[in-house]
Amino acid sequence: MQAVLKDAEERMKKVLATLDKEFSRLRTGRASSSLLDGLRVDYYGTMTQLDQLASVATPDSRSITIQPWDRKAFSEIEKAIMKSDLGLTPVNDGKVIRLNIPPLTEERRKDLVKMGKKHAEEAKVAVRNIRRDANELLKKKKSDKSINEDDQHKGQEDVQKLTDSYIAKTDEAFSKKEKEIMEI
Repeated sequence: MQAVLKDAEERMKKVLATLDKEFSRLRTGRASSSLLDGLRVDYYGTMTQLDQLASVATPDSRSITIQPWDRKAFSEIEKAIMKSDLGLTPVNDGKVIRLNIPPLTEERRKDLVKMGKKHAEEAKVAVRNIRRDANELLKKKKSDKSINEDDQHKGQEDVQKLTDSYIAKTDEAFSKKEKEIMEI
């Protein structure tokens, strides 16, 4: 029974970690190098992560600088940024590519909050699916007679408590991100 709980908790932790990663990609009013996480660039015919082609820095709260290690990568990095859904325009001065982060409009902030809410809901669904899997496993163990009915009910109660705590953590992460996005 403990193995079922431990497995469920590990899987729920992964869901929360994935949610945090998704939230880090949501643009707030501040510059962050995590905005470019997952940005892939066509580098000599191979899709390559940006952080493998260049150093990314945030010199201030309103800009990001990208310094490619290979001069031939400048145009491809610019194309990848333009194609992405970041809504940012790169400025190339021959040495570095600058991304100026404009202040978010009220409408864009609301859109970002909606996207954050969608990610949070997906995380909650994933947590509930893990709960369902754990409960089915407990039922199977009862039918195999490896645990009795009381242990099954106790296990299901523990799984429910675990689920409630992770859903609360998801809500807490979303409200924190919502506050960050709506902050001017």
